[in-house]
Amino acid sequence: MGLGSFIKKQFIDVLQWNEEVDGVLAWRYPMQDQEIQNGGVLVVRESQMAVFVNEGQIADVFGPGTHKLTTQTLPVLTNLKNWDKLFDSPFKSDVYYFSTRVQTGRKWGTQQPITIRDKDFDMVRVRAFGMYSYRVADPRLFFKEISGTREAYTRDEVEDQLRGILMATMASSLGSAQVPFLDMAANQALMAQQVKGDLATAFGRYGIGLDEFNVASVSLPEELQAALDERISAGMKGGMSADKMAGFTKYQAATAIPLAAQNEGGMAGIGVGLGAGVQLGQVMGQALGSALAPQAAPAAAAPAEDSIEARLEKLKGLLDKGLITATDYDSTKAELLKKLLG
Repeated sequence: MGLGSFIKKQFIDVLQWNEEVDGVLAWRYPMQDQEIQNGGVLVVRESQMAVFVNEGQIADVFGPGTHKLTTQTLPVLTNLKNWDKLFDSPFKSDVYYFSTRVQTGRKWGTQQPITIRDKDFDMVRVRAFGMYSYRVADPRLFFKEISGTREAYTRDEVEDQLRGILMATMASSLGSAQVPFLDMAANQALMAQQVKGDLATAFGRYGIGLDEFNVASVSLPEELQAALDERISAGMKGGMSADKMAGFTKYQAATAIPLAAQNEGGMAGIGVGLGAGVQLGQVMGQALGSALAPQAAPAAAAPAEDSIEARLEKLKGLLDKGLITATDYDSTKAELLKKLLG
């Protein structure tokens, strides 16, 4: 190399990433024809990691801190290049920065309903929506499996891939867990718990850590109502069993839960929704009973739901007075709701 060419060559003394653009998870330092000066400084801030890549192969990974780049601090790269300790010339490698900050408040939802088996309704299609947060946990895996050698890789691009992983994992975990829809509607935390563990494992294969996952709402699509109407019509012609009638009554009560929970009435709103659902199921049951067996004696009405509603109100009063914990309140409430739904 001539002296003129050597003088024209540019050397990098300090490498750093200021994350000027929000939403970028991986960023390649612009090297062009530059080389890293032996003894140069690599600055990695908190919530960042840096990866050295030599000829497509990951050489070294650096965590937060200020690192002086020499052949002694780059042992893997030194071995790849067969450098000895006396080598004092500049070197050239691609440097990728990764943001490890938690990406919070990311929304997820089922664009298409997920079909699962259900002990009450045989098969149901469930829609669900919620929030989740994640971060780049393993830059090596993230580089190999997702971001690759691109100049920048954004949060939106990552979430396009995560969306498919999330939906597939939800369908698998909910199907294997066999959680009834009534339990999902009454306790959305139960659904989130069933999914989160499997989802964390799926994300981990790509170097992504799942920080939080919650379910904000779970519901049945409108088409299911039409299908149930047809099923009821067929039952009136050919006879409907008591189990099927009981299942329909439970469905009416369950659909009232997510709607009432969105109101500001709290437990009172939920109580009204449950009462409406159960009463509607009873009215339909009485109508069908009259049509199928007009000579049968009417069943005695049970006031159980009133006593359970009263117990729910007392339970809420104990919580407001600080006599019980929120955990005791939630667990007892769930048991009472299950009794109310049968």
